[in-house]
Parts: sequence; C-alpha cells; structure tokens
Amino acid sequence: MTTAAIEVERPQRWDHPLSAAMQAEDVQWLLRQAPFANMDAERFARTTPLADILRNDTRLVHFAPGDVIFREGQYGGTAFLVLSGSVRVFLTKLFASQGSSASASSRWRWLASTLGWQKSTAAGGEGRDAKSARRRDRDSRPTPQPLAAEHLGQRGSGSETRIFLQDVPRVLSEHATAAVTSGELFGELAAVTRAPREYTAVAEAESIVLEIRWQGLKLLKQDPAFSQLLDERYRNEVLQSHLRETLLFRFVPADSLQRVVEATRLESFGQLEWYASYRRQLDQPVAQRIAAEPQIASEGDYAAGLWIVRAGFARLSRRQGAGHRTLAYLGKGQLFGLRELAHNFRFPQQPPLPFQESLRAIGYVDALCIPKQTIFEHVLPYVRQADLPAPIDSPRYQFGLPVVDAPLEAQEHQVETGLLEFLVDQRLMNGRQAMVIDLERCTRCDDCVRACAATHGGTPVFERHGPQYDRWQFPQACMHCEDPVCMIGCPTGAIHRDHDTGLVQINQATCIGCKTCAESCPYEAIRMQYSRDGQGRAKVASDTGLPILHASKCDMCTSQRGGPACQAACPHSALVRLDLSDLPQIRLWNSGEPT
Repeated sequence: MTTAAIEVERPQRWDHPLSAAMQAEDVQWLLRQAPFANMDAERFARTTPLADILRNDTRLVHFAPGDVIFREGQYGGTAFLVLSGSVRVFLTKLFASQGSSASASSRWRWLASTLGWQKSTAAGGEGRDAKSARRRDRDSRPTPQPLAAEHLGQRGSGSETRIFLQDVPRVLSEHATAAVTSGELFGELAAVTRAPREYTAVAEAESIVLEIRWQGLKLLKQDPAFSQLLDERYRNEVLQSHLRETLLFRFVPADSLQRVVEATRLESFGQLEWYASYRRQLDQPVAQRIAAEPQIASEGDYAAGLWIVRAGFARLSRRQGAGHRTLAYLGKGQLFGLRELAHNFRFPQQPPLPFQESLRAIGYVDALCIPKQTIFEHVLPYVRQADLPAPIDSPRYQFGLPVVDAPLEAQEHQVETGLLEFLVDQRLMNGRQAMVIDLERCTRCDDCVRACAATHGGTPVFERHGPQYDRWQFPQACMHCEDPVCMIGCPTGAIHRDHDTGLVQINQATCIGCKTCAESCPYEAIRMQYSRDGQGRAKVASDTGLPILHASKCDMCTSQRGGPACQAACPHSALVRLDLSDLPQIRLWNSGEPT
C-alpha cells in the first residue's frame, strides 16, 4: 500500500457551481430581470457579489407544459423563481405515493390521546343551521383522486429525466391549484427549513425558471426587496395552502380563510443555528436549561390565540413542584391552544379557561399565531365536532382559582417521563434514523464497528459510545435528523438530503473540507477524514502542504442491498434504528414490544 501524497489545489466555495452551463451572458441577462435589476449590488460582500451568486448558486431550467418540477413530500435544497411562463402548485394531493408519513400521523394520535382529544359523537340534531348545511355540502364533494401511472409520461434520460402530466387541462380542472407567474418565487420554505415539499409544482405552459440553491438564497436575502419578496410570497400564496392542508381549516370558506391569512402572525423563537447554545448548556441542571428555552406560551396565561408549529420542535410541559414535567414535543404542523379555544368557544357563558400547559422552543421554532377572535369568527364555526378536542372537564387552571395539579391519566401511547425528558434534553427527538443499542443484549464484540469499517474503506463512520439512559445507549452515529443543522453553514451544498428518502448525505466531489458541518452537528456524528485519490494517495494542499480533509458520517449503507451493515452484523439484535420523533414507536420499543 502506497503512503505517497499528491499535491492538489485546495477546493474552494464555488469550485462546483450549481450548473456548469451558466454562462456570463446568462448572468448579465438575469441582472436585467426582476427582482435582480432592482437590487442594490453594494449590499453584497466583495467576496460574494450578486453576479457571482447568480453564476454559481443558480441555474436556468426550461420546462415544457406538464413537466413536474417537484413533488409533494420530496426534500429539496433549492427554491424557484419564475422568469417567464406560468407554474401551478397543487393544493390537493396529486400522486398516490404522497402524503404524511405513518410516524407523523401516529405522533398526532399520541398527542390527541395525551391531551384528552377524542372523536365527538354529538347528537344528530346539533348544528342544523345554514353554516352546517354549507359544511355538509362541501364535505360531500368528491375528493380529487391521485393520478394513476397511465396519466404520467417521461421525457429525457439520466439526471435530466422528467415526469410530466399527459393531460394538463384535465388535471388542472380536477384539482385545486394556485398560479405562480413571472417574478414570483416558490419552493423556498422547504429549502430554508430543510423540510419536505408541501405541494407538487407543475409547469402550466412553456416556462423558464431560475433554480436557486439555498446557499445562494441565504445570500440574496441580504437585499431587503428580495427578503420582502420571500415574505409576501409566503403570506399571499403558501400560507393559505399550508392552512388548507391542516384538518382544522379543511372546510373553512375561502373568504374566511383569507381573513385568517391576513390576521396570522409569523413568529420565530430561539436561534436557527441552535447547536452553539445547546453545547454551552449541556453541563447545566435540567431545570435551568428548560428555564432558558424561549417561552412561546405559558400555562395559566390567557388563551389569546392558536399556535401552529411551522418548523423545529417545541416542548409541551406542565409545571410540577419547582420544575416542569415534559408531556410531549410538538413538531411541524402540530397545534397548541386548540383545546382551550374550542372549550371557550363551546361555553361562552363560562369564564374562559387559560392555557393548561406551557410551550417552549427547543433550540429553534418557526410558528404561526392566529388570534383568538379570528379563530372564533372564521374557523371554529366551520369545524366538525368530530374534529375538535373534547371539552376540558377538569381544568388545572381557572382564573382566580388555585392550580389543580392532577396527574395525567395513563394513555395508550404515553412514554415514561424520564425517557421523554432525556430525549428532549439531549435533543435526540431530532433523530429520524437514530442508532440505539440495548446494553443488556450487547456483548461489546464490536462486530458492528468492524462491519461499518469494512463497508466504508476501512474506517468506521460511527463510534460506539454516546449518551445513555437506563439500558439504552445512543451512539455517535448520524441520526439523519428531522432538522439537520449540519446543513445550515455548508457553503457548497455538499451535505444535503436525498430528495426521496430524506437521508442526509455528503457529496464527496463538492465537499471542500471546511469542517462547518462537523462543528455544527450537536451529536458529534460527523468526522473529518483525509482525502485520498483513486490510488489511495493522501491529498495535500499545493500551497501549504497540509492534508486536505473531507467530511464523513453514517450513510445508512445506501449502497448495500442489505441495509445498514452495523445492524445486520449484530449477532444479538442489540442494535436497532429508531425514529425518535415517533413517540408511539418509542413506547413500543421501550416496553419490549415489537415496533
């Protein structure tokens, strides 16, 4: 085996532009188009001028009528700006394979169970008024059916293969859509929040679209006009479709939904790059860490509105003695405050109940707040009784009365409080594919580590140590997080999500070894390794002679047909992969039942 080194130029930020086809004349043409023509070039740093952002972080894409630009549920790190033509975003499900994951629906059922929500069986004589009649009419409309394979076609080949709709006018007539025309942006929320796409986007006509990777999007937001464009686009188009996809707003009339959109506040809590403060707080007592979490809503306070988590995680807790007891963690799309608002709406003659629990941001939360009066006037009159939480029979908080600190009733999906708080305190609820080892089964044979090394060129990409709760160990292995903060600072997009699986991957060809992802990962799951060429020679920088590094981490052995080698190699089935954001799965696993 050779130990010689080879000198190469150290990789730089824009060595790998989004598109090698972008030419200087394309950039000059873009600079004459809105919104770039209206931007103040002086606002951009000399190292990242506007022209260079357009040259390296964007690409021009031509779409034919019916071309699918992206699908609901896909992950994506890019946004799109329509330069000519028109695009339709679908407000209803277009493909049969789409939809919320099983874990998302089970999380919702667990939360409903914990907070006493249930399907109401109101008597048939209730609510027989004009609004109820209109609601029944809407409820009886046929739901648009997802497209079958015969309605789809395919163009191109290789990486340029595209799916397209065979009969665009018919599909548009059968589904609720919103138009996106020249000068408008779409797809930016998924790019910024590292979340799945909320809808499907399809070219309605011949269109030229500028695709912008999120690194460039972040730089472009330095311009106030562009930042305002993002906010206006979200409020005017995306917010309404987000609300419509939430069960609570399903039958709200269009004019009322517009009133809701106008009244909604967009608020953020904590820091998007929360890993730095998290590390500083690791040695603090739990109570002190909880107290430091940004307060979104506090138990005992007037229930002034409904909160919807848009991105991140929030801790749902109750005050208990001198501290707080964690009840659950709320993720994207989940609601807080509906129970109290629905109760107060049902019983207007009684004193209104305040919030019965507290909500705090775990790291960072992007949320929507809809004022109480807007909910009362434009939402709750159109919600079916079966879709509302049950009345609060034994409130813990009533204005002017002492707290009734009754224990929670045992629920089917309730997780042991100690384990729940451990997962939140360690931020492990972020893991979608977390490695968990049962230490009572594990014999420390290290077969898992050897199998990992054999699969990854002789060097394992995880370490068999990490935080521990009771018999369970959570090794330092990439968890393919719900909110992968490792992606935030990557200057090239080398660390990214796979569009369909959501697994966090590293493109070694575009990794420049800057260490940003490794330093950002709160779980120390990314390691820097020496870069080598095809002959095994170490690469060193030609200007300094220092080794060139690249980031390495667990990739779930996607190149192996048998799945993760570590898990397959364990002779005692001590190692499993779990979605730690799925509370019912955690309860089954912790109780020893099959998951």
